[in-house]
Amino acid sequence: MPGCYIGLMSGTSMDAVDAVLAETRGDDFIVRAARSVALPEPVALALRRLATPGGAFTAEGDALDELGRLDREVAELFAGAAIGLLAAAGVDAGEVRAIGSHGQTLRHRPRAARPFTLQVGDPNVIAAATGIAVVADFRRRDVALGGQGAPLVPAFHAAVFAAPLEYRAVLNLGGIANLTLLPPGGPVTGFDTGPGNTLMDAWARRHLGRPYDAGGAWAASGRTDTPLLQQLLAHPYLALAPPKSTGPEEFSLAWLEGVLSRVGALEPAAVQATLCEFTARTVVTALGDHPPARLVACGGGAHNRALLDCIAALLPGTRVETSSAHDIDPDYVEATAFAWLAARTLAGLPGNLPAVTGARREAVLGAVWPA
Repeated sequence: MPGCYIGLMSGTSMDAVDAVLAETRGDDFIVRAARSVALPEPVALALRRLATPGGAFTAEGDALDELGRLDREVAELFAGAAIGLLAAAGVDAGEVRAIGSHGQTLRHRPRAARPFTLQVGDPNVIAAATGIAVVADFRRRDVALGGQGAPLVPAFHAAVFAAPLEYRAVLNLGGIANLTLLPPGGPVTGFDTGPGNTLMDAWARRHLGRPYDAGGAWAASGRTDTPLLQQLLAHPYLALAPPKSTGPEEFSLAWLEGVLSRVGALEPAAVQATLCEFTARTVVTALGDHPPARLVACGGGAHNRALLDCIAALLPGTRVETSSAHDIDPDYVEATAFAWLAARTLAGLPGNLPAVTGARREAVLGAVWPA
């Protein structure tokens, strides 16, 4: 495992490619450089359209044409993010053992009759453009073994955030939120709790014309609507027992519109406030009757002050902080995790946790595309 690795990640928010250059130093995995490259708006719109069940295609042909085009275009953007990261860090590509590329998830159906998960971002293109070996397609081996294919970050969370004498949990607030539970001396568990930013971001795009509600200021300006909150909390996913994972195809704007049609007209700010409360409550409920002493938040939602304050208010005995307190920028925890997973793959070590995903056994994840 010794050496430098790059991690590339674009989450369900579909807003940017996060790139991290990390290095193994003994037992530590140290971030040397990081950068985020915004997805061009036409690409982001095309990805959201393709990721929406039943979406229509008019600009570039049918869905299969769109899938092939975006597989290539996303890969080119990922490669560009890696090349730019190396240039900014002053590191030669020859120093990097591998790129761990998550790709961009378009559909995640682990509970289908024939379960599958689908990411785009052709690793062949990334390897050819960068001259670096690429490890990718991390999720499908776990799904093939009966697992959810997600979340995959708990093993990394355990490696960097666990403490021998304190019960901690790590909360990743991407488009979808996931928890990793790290009891001292106990087994690592984790699962998707439900929506993180996906509904709040979609509502902000519609009513503010912005990609997200900066700092949660708009949510903080509204009042939670109790009937809407109760309807949202009735989503059947929330009652499922772990292992479980989900995606924005379940917690979609179309689903929200259906719920709103049953509760009547509300001010947009009230809806945003309720969505913020909804996310907070799904997280706190998922923690159960024995909340952790410390909750470490990461992902884009870690910048949503209104959301973190809401979670903290519901967990009066828990210290709520971001991963910055542990020397990892909240924006780059997931990308760092996929650099770490690439190192595991090259070393022939398993990357999944069956207690988290439900897979029949541990497995080396992904495949390697040589430079």
